[in-house]
Amino acid sequence: MEILSQLWSFLGLLTVLQNILPSQFLSLLHSLYESLQDFFTPFSYFDVPEFNGYCSVDHNELYRHVTLYLNSLHNPTTAASSSSSSSSAAACRRLSLSRSKSSNRISFTVAPNNSIHDTFNGQRFSWTHHVETVQDSLDEKRSFSLKIPKRHRLTLLPLYLDHVTSMAAEFERTSRERRLFTNSGNGSSYDSGWVSVPFRHPSTFETLALETELKKQIMDDLKAFAAGKEFYSRVGRAWKRGYLLYGPPGTGKSSLIAAMANFLCYDVYDLELTKVSDNSELRSLLIQTTNRSVIVIEDIDCSVDLTADRCLKTTAREDHEEEMGRVTLSGLLNFTDGLWSCCGEERIVVFTTNFREKIDPALVRCGRMDVHVSLGTCGPAAFRSLVRNYLKIESHALFDVVDSCIRSGGGLTPAQIGEILLRNRRDVDVAMREVVAALQARVLAGGGTRSAVAEYEEMVLRSPESVLVVGSPENWYSSPGKYVGKKRKEGSAMDKKVNFLVRLRSLTKSDSGRTGV
Repeated sequence: MEILSQLWSFLGLLTVLQNILPSQFLSLLHSLYESLQDFFTPFSYFDVPEFNGYCSVDHNELYRHVTLYLNSLHNPTTAASSSSSSSSAAACRRLSLSRSKSSNRISFTVAPNNSIHDTFNGQRFSWTHHVETVQDSLDEKRSFSLKIPKRHRLTLLPLYLDHVTSMAAEFERTSRERRLFTNSGNGSSYDSGWVSVPFRHPSTFETLALETELKKQIMDDLKAFAAGKEFYSRVGRAWKRGYLLYGPPGTGKSSLIAAMANFLCYDVYDLELTKVSDNSELRSLLIQTTNRSVIVIEDIDCSVDLTADRCLKTTAREDHEEEMGRVTLSGLLNFTDGLWSCCGEERIVVFTTNFREKIDPALVRCGRMDVHVSLGTCGPAAFRSLVRNYLKIESHALFDVVDSCIRSGGGLTPAQIGEILLRNRRDVDVAMREVVAALQARVLAGGGTRSAVAEYEEMVLRSPESVLVVGSPENWYSSPGKYVGKKRKEGSAMDKKVNFLVRLRSLTKSDSGRTGV
């Protein structure tokens, strides 16, 4: 009790001194106390407020980076990469959890006035989240306080803050909701803009039907581009990359674009040139695109008059088209590698076409379209990828037969094979036999005129929603309708092969217990 009475007496004395001593002297004593405390403590403290200054208008970018970084430490996918870079999170006593309507990802934030510990380069750091209520207001004053070993603050603090910023940027890139944009096409350059929906295309490089070597080359090129900021700055080039995807319909051009966007976690801008009124609107749309995006112009040979025969047209003709308010070749070239292509960074520009030879050479030369990707029929690796996705099998007795057909020129596009596998996905053997039959029909059709083989192939590959095959295969050519008058003579070697394929088709349908599709 005596100690308590002395303590109360001391507190009373302090209260009396605070009332009678000048405020300047009290401020001096407080500064002296903080200096002594700073001299004897082994730690240094740094505050990171939410706003710069006192007007609560200018947001502190470092505060946002710290919030994202601490969130990433508790995210299962990013915590592992953080540990690999010599940083790991200790358990926090209290966290706040949240999730937005448009995302399934749970966000972790440090609860008010709680601390979280982190290690970097073998040293221990501590972040404390301070939240104070502003007097006579509903606003709150937020800040982070960083505690760092004093003897390492000059050497470790810059490195640690750089690490926090880079990890925050990577977490924001991979965790944010990505969008698919398209131009509104209202016909006015003053009102032009983009409308968007969430981008949730499921295509990835794991599910893509591409040959292994081609897939690896594209992925390596994308990785090098995403990590090439310093390189592009050093050589004086805009940080962008152009891709030209060409090949017949159904070869996976759109799926490859979606896989590229998912691989890099970029937004996608699907630019419809037919909705762009003139070059001025094209520039306006380009300015509105964000960094880290894929800008796509599909079927470039059909969008505007940019075919190769433009080389024969006069400059006066193009000037006339520009005066009439149309997108011209020169305007599109400025879009790809002119001055207006530098109004952003980390962008990929993708053109697609079914006929590469129809595109003006000026549009696809080096420096504009850096990578040309030819997409065609399925090879062995692409076929196995489709079978693995649709049928969930890794091997089958007919794989060697499929490889032999592909080597003999019996290639089918991924869309054609995917359709066969889709409608027979409940029976693996039936699906494989139908694929073999279609490939063999393609091999036979490659050596002669359009005959029953081609018609059989067309029937096999047609969408099940658009055709219903009725009756036995032997009556296809004698039944009324499309095949009337096409009954063929028997006896030739080609006819025997065709009949074999027809019988194989019949057996396939019998095994599946169906007479139609």
